[in-house]
Amino acid sequence: MGRWASDAPGRLRAAALELFSERGYDETTVADVATRAGLSERTYFRHFADKREVLFDGSRALEGEIVAALAAAGPGPSLEVALEGVAAGARLLEAAVGHERARLRARLVASSDELREREQMKMAELADAVARSLAGRGCAPAEAGLAAGVAVATFQAAFAAWTGGDGGAGLVEELDRAAGALATLVAGTRAHAVRAPSARGALGTMAR
Repeated sequence: MGRWASDAPGRLRAAALELFSERGYDETTVADVATRAGLSERTYFRHFADKREVLFDGSRALEGEIVAALAAAGPGPSLEVALEGVAAGARLLEAAVGHERARLRARLVASSDELREREQMKMAELADAVARSLAGRGCAPAEAGLAAGVAVATFQAAFAAWTGGDGGAGLVEELDRAAGALATLVAGTRAHAVRAPSARGALGTMAR
């Protein structure tokens, strides 16, 4: 029984993915998920706060990995450090979840307004955590918030490309591509911002 209990979160996550895919998120209850996993509703709520959270509990591990990477990073521009942090999170997510499960989860989230709202909330919380970590490294609050927002948006673009593809490119590879696209965008903006010298200077600082 101890072995089964220790695996309860994994069993509940697997049952939820199966049932949400078979019946739809709105048509599936917590009781359904618990029954499919061979557990009680009480056990479900011991591990997850609500029905949605079974698809989002990994966000804590992701945030922890990114924050730890930021704390360990050497000196450098705020955006570069933030991207290093989300790269560490991408490596963790790719190894822990895998493409097929991530793709299935992404489809489920896209199918439900309720789940999309929770996803947006989790990404906002992640950006806040990254901003706090950058500020703790001595970055000005405004710059920390901007760098964190850009880094998390870059991560989201990479995740969408990864889950929307056939798995030929991994999440880390997609993040490299997204960061490259960001660098090109910044460089192009710097080159054409002839009527906004102050903005051009700020972009130059961010790109260095």
